[in-house]
Amino acid sequence: MSTGQRVKTRPEPGRPIVMASPLLVGGAAVLIVLALAVLGRLAPLDSGVVILAIGAITAIAMRASFNSDAQTEQVASVGSIDGAVERFSDILTEPCLIINERAVLIYRNPAALKRFPRARTGDPLAFTLRDPDLVEAIDRAIATGAAQGTELHIPVPNETWYRASVVPYRPEEDRSFVAITLYDFTEQKRTDRMRGDFIANASHELRTPLTSLMGFIDTLQGPAAKDEAARGRFLGIMRSQSERMSSLIDDLLSLSRIELRQHVKPTTEVNLNLLLREVAETLEPKIEAAELVLDLKLPDEPVTIIGDRQELFEVVENLADNAIKYGGDGGRVEIALVAGASRSGAHHAITVTDFGAGIAEEHVPRLTERFYRGDAEANRKKKGTGLGLAIVKHIVARHHGQLSIRSKLGEGTRVEILLPR
Repeated sequence: MSTGQRVKTRPEPGRPIVMASPLLVGGAAVLIVLALAVLGRLAPLDSGVVILAIGAITAIAMRASFNSDAQTEQVASVGSIDGAVERFSDILTEPCLIINERAVLIYRNPAALKRFPRARTGDPLAFTLRDPDLVEAIDRAIATGAAQGTELHIPVPNETWYRASVVPYRPEEDRSFVAITLYDFTEQKRTDRMRGDFIANASHELRTPLTSLMGFIDTLQGPAAKDEAARGRFLGIMRSQSERMSSLIDDLLSLSRIELRQHVKPTTEVNLNLLLREVAETLEPKIEAAELVLDLKLPDEPVTIIGDRQELFEVVENLADNAIKYGGDGGRVEIALVAGASRSGAHHAITVTDFGAGIAEEHVPRLTERFYRGDAEANRKKKGTGLGLAIVKHIVARHHGQLSIRSKLGEGTRVEILLPR
């Protein structure tokens, strides 16, 4: 038996349909009530009420019968397809919709049922898929008898893209159908868009310091060739821009390496207590230069997980570096490790907190996007690449952890990472 929806146009042979008229049944019921009233078995008032009720029920039944007959007539006019075609479409993993020459849906396979639950047999296909390119492909397929292909973009409720294969099918001279098979390539489309955005952003980020360097070089070769003071100042700025480009390239390479290993599960044991102590020691020069206090809170017992030590070091270092750069005006940065911090106790938490100016609420959800900057000018002045939190997000995802960022203006920023035990 087919698992899709199928339209039947006639009853099975040898089994006549017997349908009693609601009006006939209602009339018979009224005669019975009148007979009971004449024989004294039913009071006149009660018999009147019963007759009114029978009349109302009969009217409802007649209306339902009329609608059913109309629907049967409409469905019968849609057409039917061979059982072999149904069975073949049912084994397809992609949605398959079959329509007649008037673009009315007559069959859909289980994959289409799941993807388009509102599509009903007997309805025009346009009720489900409204796309001019698809309509044009269907018209060409019917007119030429040749298979057609097109792309289909569905923006709601979730943006999806399909490649539609439109194939005409004519089992008889006076009957023709069109099979529409949809191949989802949403992920490929999103990946292509993300790659394009990434290249555009990276090019922009590199172009800015390169343009600055070229301008200073031209100045040093021309008007400031013999100006010792200008040369020293320009060379300092050029070094700063070079460091910025170097940091950006390092982050791009790091992000690329992480993405290549995104689906490879880490296998080594990492002592988080020792890891955080090492990060704190590495950051001591920056802490002293910013005149901050680093508060490191670690449990007495060692906390270990299965992970990639180098990547986890990069996560904590990135978060602490951000706290120093953007929250240093609070005078203190706190790094803490809490064992069994989640509600279920199945995760350990690493938190990095600053007590600086904080981040506006509308920027917080987008902080992990590549190259996103809430305050672009301030970020550039502090030599941010816009990739640090994107790297953190990918590493945490590889470790099957959770990342959350909380911030309020004037109250600082707190970043929490939950890592499975």
